[in-house]
Amino acid sequence: MPIETGIAGPIPEGRDPEEYDRLRRRVLWSMPTGLFVVGSRWGDDVNLMTANLVMQISTTPKLVAMAVETGAVTRQLVQKSEKFSISILARSDRAIVRRFVKPAREVEFGPGRAIVAIQGEPVMEVSKGVPILGCSVGWLACEVCQIVELGGGAGREGSHILFIGEVVDVGEVSGDREPDSDAGGADHAGPERHGVLRMQDTRMNYGG
Repeated sequence: MPIETGIAGPIPEGRDPEEYDRLRRRVLWSMPTGLFVVGSRWGDDVNLMTANLVMQISTTPKLVAMAVETGAVTRQLVQKSEKFSISILARSDRAIVRRFVKPAREVEFGPGRAIVAIQGEPVMEVSKGVPILGCSVGWLACEVCQIVELGGGAGREGSHILFIGEVVDVGEVSGDREPDSDAGGADHAGPERHGVLRMQDTRMNYGG
């Protein structure tokens, strides 16, 4: 019978589980990923969440996949509303993502219950009320078209749930901000002009 170690498997035969798990984490952490802020809303329940498990998965239709921890506030709000946003940030805004690693506690509403700030950061509403960060260099609004429960073999429960959303609206910075010095300057438009924030630009890691 397999030995229960408390470490997510499978573990190759003959490998020390703890050593193998450390190696596996290092290799998975080395995979380059973006670092984004995901917006969600259901009524007056609002959240912005730092996320890196986000990527485009289809060009026709335009689909984006986002994996969220099963117990996350964002998971609940996206399932109820069937929509979410993705704020793309410049490298120079790397400190902002740390404000959204936990559920938002400070939400400021304006006239008509429009969201104007979350955790002290100015936001805007897109696609019928979903929040995006005002400092975004680019953003996507998505409507959920598929939800995938993620699990391992032998019925093992997964840590995350996968939302696949179709892009229904997009926007990018107007160009009034100074470009990132590593982004190639004004020859690039929108997010690329500013150098898009990636996990390796911070001391954060997630996954493994």
